[in-house]
Amino acid sequence: MILPIVAYGDPVLRKPCSEIDENYEGLKSLIANMWDTMYKAGGVGLASPQIGKSIRLFIADGAGFAEDEPGLETFKQVFVNPIIIEESGEPWLFNEGCLSIPGIREDVLRKPRITIEYFDETFQLKEETYEGIAARIIQHEYDHIEGILFIDKIPPLTKKMLASRLDRISKGIVDIHYKMRFPSKK
Repeated sequence: MILPIVAYGDPVLRKPCSEIDENYEGLKSLIANMWDTMYKAGGVGLASPQIGKSIRLFIADGAGFAEDEPGLETFKQVFVNPIIIEESGEPWLFNEGCLSIPGIREDVLRKPRITIEYFDETFQLKEETYEGIAARIIQHEYDHIEGILFIDKIPPLTKKMLASRLDRISKGIVDIHYKMRFPSKK
């Protein structure tokens, strides 16, 4: 089932998320719905706050970048209760966007290598190291479950220049091809 993606301005996107356990009701269908939603919107990752759930869960699929970086065609993973253990390497700029902030893309500095501990969708504990674009996708989605958006990592002047566009998104004044949920008006 395709779920609406929560738009910039909704408080759920700014709230650090809570851990879940293997008994979380409807987890399997939630994950399936997240995949459907992400693919319908043309994304490479989706975190639970983006569908209104404040839980430590995100998905990632790097196949869209396989042409740029070999190996990404097989990078598809569910991350439950993840913890980034280490980030390393010389930070590099890469142009990022976000399904919750449609139409805005900016260069973001991130370290190229991470080690992350997480549970997969069957609650098997994993510890893996990722590099390059896979690491970046994970960092971006991980930020979501910490209440951080990619625009928090851009220079203040750039963010100030985006203020009116961000305001329009929060008011639902945006041209998109996927379902969105906008913050309620007060």
